[in-house]
Amino acid sequence: MKKNESSKKPGPAANKEWTKGSITRNVLALSMPIMVSDGLRTIGPTIDMIWVGKLGAVSLAALGIGGMINLLVMLGIMGINTGMRALIARHVGAGDSMSANHVAQQAFIISACYATFVAVIGFLFAEQILGLLGVEADVVKEGAPYVRITFAGTAAMSFGMLAEGIMQASGDSVTPMRISVFYRFLHVTACPFLVFGWGIFPRLGVAGAAIASVGSQGLGMALGLFVLFTGRSRISLVLRNFRFDHKTVWRIIRIGIPTSIGMSGRCVGRLLFFWLMAPFGTVAVASHAIVERVEVFLTTPGFGFSRGTAVLVGQNLGAKQPERAERSCWVGVGFVEITILAFSVVILCWPESIIRIFSSDPELMRESSIFLRIMMVGLIAIGFNVVIQGCLAGAGDTIPPMIITILSMIIVPVPLSLFLIKFTDLGPYGVRWAIVSGLVVGALVYGIYFRLGRWKHKEI
Repeated sequence: MKKNESSKKPGPAANKEWTKGSITRNVLALSMPIMVSDGLRTIGPTIDMIWVGKLGAVSLAALGIGGMINLLVMLGIMGINTGMRALIARHVGAGDSMSANHVAQQAFIISACYATFVAVIGFLFAEQILGLLGVEADVVKEGAPYVRITFAGTAAMSFGMLAEGIMQASGDSVTPMRISVFYRFLHVTACPFLVFGWGIFPRLGVAGAAIASVGSQGLGMALGLFVLFTGRSRISLVLRNFRFDHKTVWRIIRIGIPTSIGMSGRCVGRLLFFWLMAPFGTVAVASHAIVERVEVFLTTPGFGFSRGTAVLVGQNLGAKQPERAERSCWVGVGFVEITILAFSVVILCWPESIIRIFSSDPELMRESSIFLRIMMVGLIAIGFNVVIQGCLAGAGDTIPPMIITILSMIIVPVPLSLFLIKFTDLGPYGVRWAIVSGLVVGALVYGIYFRLGRWKHKEI
């Protein structure tokens, strides 16, 4: 394949040189569409929780735990995405579109194998997976169909994420945003019809939320692949000279595995927090699920800037401009912290109003409001962590973030939670304070490692 074949009908970002010009403008131009895409991805599950929350605390707890399990599964594909994005960004920065296309081809092979494996596991062991968390039998009963459906839909979700990652790594973050707007609109529209059985649809409860999510993401996947294979983005995928390349597959996996382990550690930590909350009753579990969902929504800007700056880091390192890569990271951190400070003021002033979106149960509102105020303390640390982690991932330096994530999500907060539960009267609030403590420790370690600058010389 010739290099000029890689962009038949380039999108609006195709001619943009992200390694030149104003760093601030580049960070905003790349990150804002990604932020919108991530926000829409967050809105889907949040809308699910709003509708399912009207079915009661049991359904809400089932959706919260089922969503966490599904996230754990998707972290494998996110790891593949990290390796792929780092390599594609490097190749694009170096002006080698043919190699970028080859990396994308190999990433699809890995995703197909992973999706098949996950679908089989979910079909066979949904109840057993939920049972390991120690939740009550009625929560397992409602959560098992959700797990089965989302695991079966892993292919649609993973290929959709892969298409999005390819476009973003090449420097086109606008096209994936447009696709996200389309399929999330379908998701939020279909969800209540399937959950409550409106009109001609059957009442499916928690399972209905899963079907709405998987079905809409399947349409998003189809659109993403259409864009890539018809040359309507910065990279045009072709199958000419397609072959299995074990060396490139290994490069993607080698970079992505630490990210998958780190993200899995994050999700395992969150599942352990559900396990620690379980003895305090369904209200504590449901309150924790609500606050976890609010946290994901509030940190969406952080993840948007994380991925935007990761692209700039990868392309600038590919263009042999490491100092410009570092400045891009600090600009991203600055934008995120300003945004999070604004969110913190809203949380401090109106926590009950936020919780009322999910449930009007008085006991649930009281518990969730306290959890939310505690979470506010850790928001600034979360924003710093996600941006620096993204920058290191963009450089292909994924082992330190893996270690720091496990430290901040398991090694520090889980033993501290057990200590506070046993030796203090904090009860479930001790778990929430332990989570905040882990995030602060992680931010300190990230700051020290990033300033050492070893990531600038990472060879991938």
